[in-house]
Amino acid sequence: MSSSSDPSRTGGMERKKKGAPIKFLVPLIYAPALPLIRLTLRHQPVLRDRLFGLVLAGAFAHGFYLVTDIYDAESK
Repeated sequence: MSSSSDPSRTGGMERKKKGAPIKFLVPLIYAPALPLIRLTLRHQPVLRDRLFGLVLAGAFAHGFYLVTDIYDAESK
């Protein structure tokens, strides 16, 4: 009888996360931004190249973060 009143055993009260974590959805933001930067800033090549490089560096840094996070979780 105590098991039916135990709140930790009720499965209906738990919330399951649906979908992917936000860290895996970030590429959906910067992937279309790269061609848009190239197209919209074609008359300002210095700004275009600097902004494109910064966004690309951010994409690589984000990928590096994801990979190291996976390896760190595996080592524990």
